[in-house]
Amino acid sequence: MKKTYNLKNLDCASCAIKIEAELKTIKEIDNVQVNFLTQRMEIESSKIDKVEKKLAASIHKVEPDCDIVLEEDDDKEIPKLPFIILSALILIGTIFVSSSLPKLIMFIAAYLFVGLPIIIKALKNILHGDFLDENFLMSLATIGAFIIGEYLEAVLVMLLYQIGEMFNDYAIDSSRRSIKNLMNIRPDYANTEIGGKLTEVHPAILKVGDTIIVKPGERIPLDGIVTKGSSTLDVSALTGESIPKEVGVNSVVYSGSINKKGLLHITVTKEFKESTASKILDLVENASNKKSKSEKFITKFARVYTPIVVLFAILIAGLPMITHLTFTECLNRALTFLVISCPCALVISVPLSFFGSLGGASKEGILIKGSNYIETLSKLDTVVFDKTGTLTKGVFIVTKIVPEGIKEDELLKVAAYAEYYSNHPIAESIKSYYGKEIDKKKITNYEELHGEGIHVHISKHDIYVGNHKLLNRFKIKKDIKEPGTILYIIIDNEYRGYILISDEIKNTSASALEKLKDNKIKNLIMLTGDNELVAESVAKELKLTKYYANLLPQDKVKELESIIKNSKGKVAFVGDGINDAPVLTMADVGISMGSLGSDAAIEASDVVIMDDDLNKISKAINISKKALRIAKQNIYFAILVKVTFLVLGSLGLTNMMGAVFADVGVSILAVLNSLRTLKRNKKELK
Repeated sequence: MKKTYNLKNLDCASCAIKIEAELKTIKEIDNVQVNFLTQRMEIESSKIDKVEKKLAASIHKVEPDCDIVLEEDDDKEIPKLPFIILSALILIGTIFVSSSLPKLIMFIAAYLFVGLPIIIKALKNILHGDFLDENFLMSLATIGAFIIGEYLEAVLVMLLYQIGEMFNDYAIDSSRRSIKNLMNIRPDYANTEIGGKLTEVHPAILKVGDTIIVKPGERIPLDGIVTKGSSTLDVSALTGESIPKEVGVNSVVYSGSINKKGLLHITVTKEFKESTASKILDLVENASNKKSKSEKFITKFARVYTPIVVLFAILIAGLPMITHLTFTECLNRALTFLVISCPCALVISVPLSFFGSLGGASKEGILIKGSNYIETLSKLDTVVFDKTGTLTKGVFIVTKIVPEGIKEDELLKVAAYAEYYSNHPIAESIKSYYGKEIDKKKITNYEELHGEGIHVHISKHDIYVGNHKLLNRFKIKKDIKEPGTILYIIIDNEYRGYILISDEIKNTSASALEKLKDNKIKNLIMLTGDNELVAESVAKELKLTKYYANLLPQDKVKELESIIKNSKGKVAFVGDGINDAPVLTMADVGISMGSLGSDAAIEASDVVIMDDDLNKISKAINISKKALRIAKQNIYFAILVKVTFLVLGSLGLTNMMGAVFADVGVSILAVLNSLRTLKRNKKELK
């Protein structure tokens, strides 16, 4: 069983790492993910009730101020600003006091106003056996400064630290709010008739088959089918496209869409948890649990780095024994070294770079299931496409009927009857073109021939309908070359002609492939079950690098295996998400197209394009490259500044205020840099 909890007062990225590590020691927990950015914790356990009794105690063990709550709570702590202002005023007041004792009292008062919350938090953590955190380091450094008589420096360092933390919290909260606003698509209520009156209820209580009424201006709360009324819908929150969608009776509509005009009566087809809006929110909120290599590196780095710098600080404090430096000088250097050492800039900003990109991509109608897939998308050099429904419209039409020894309408009738039980698009096109009622009583002994076609009896006639492989069964030699799918018909062991079915290339396919080439994608390959002639025609028109035709599902798997093996970079497979599950799963990243409301697509693929726009593959790549670029900038910048100041601090060439910049200042700059992932530039929107 999987359950999600909200965490109150989870204000430290390293605390999230510690909580997750502690909970993993509970044997009843199968899996746990603590997400600092969403302030959520996901627990997977077969004994969830037993585990819940241990959660609070385990969390408080490593982070005393963190609590499990049922609802989001924005009042996480007492505002810092009033205490910062009061402390600053008292500090300014010391300028006008000449007597040493009153001056000391004022320094202590200013320090306590701004620093007491930090000291209390540090003491709580020490009681729980955890002292290698920012609260402990700041408390130790500033109290040490007081001990050696550096009163002004002690207060200023704590004051600057709290100001920095306030800006840091603001930046992180701003990011969280931005992403929440992007994802504000789940309605809080649904209108339904109860006792003849229109009543607002929570969407979660409604069942499949219930009727809801959506007024103009309201969001559709649940997936369903329109039974009465017509309107235009704003589906931009789902697909990223601003063009309104016209709907009427029998139209399928999705939760999260906004009703712009008329009153709609809708029959519910999916419950609240299974509706499109809920699935999108779940995917985006949990996507950051699948960490990229960069995030995993930072987590491991922080665990190893912090104990090492504490050891170095102890060695620096012991320098008087081997140098001419005084104990006070060495202690000051050691305390400065400790303040500089906190890795928060990395621990917060790198995951935030990926998290912001996940939210930004979802605004464009692109659902990326994890930070690891963002990293993969940025390293693609090969994109493999399915043909039908991906590069082409997937809407088949009968373009030619060529009978042999039989009338044209009779040949069409036989084919339509034979395809009656099939729901394949080609079968549907033949039945639609036939356009007459089919007497299914005349159809017996229906049998699908794997890789060949269909065998059936119709009014005592033995009928075979299928591809060229079917002809081999009867040793019939026909070499018909037509740009489309050819269905051969054999009646009572005699060849009776063929029907040609064609599928149009999508209007966006050519431009989308050109954009991929501009994005340095070297190989554009198509895998299709269609014949050589059709595949060649599509490949030439779209200027594909290579194509493979006449492939069965298992053949696609083999070809993709070979492509992955021979590729220098990462390989993506793009399909419709319904019949391509094996290859979507096998690729480094599986991308499903035109999948709004498709459960199969969401389950099988790693990236879901919520409409039918192939151009969004390039958008996803651009967003991913930007995320990785910003994450690397933050890593290099933070490490460079940290190492520089650690060296300066150990040599006594910087003071604690410089240390605060190296800690909080760098963290603020890195977080602000990460927020750029929420903004899309012109190149990314192409």
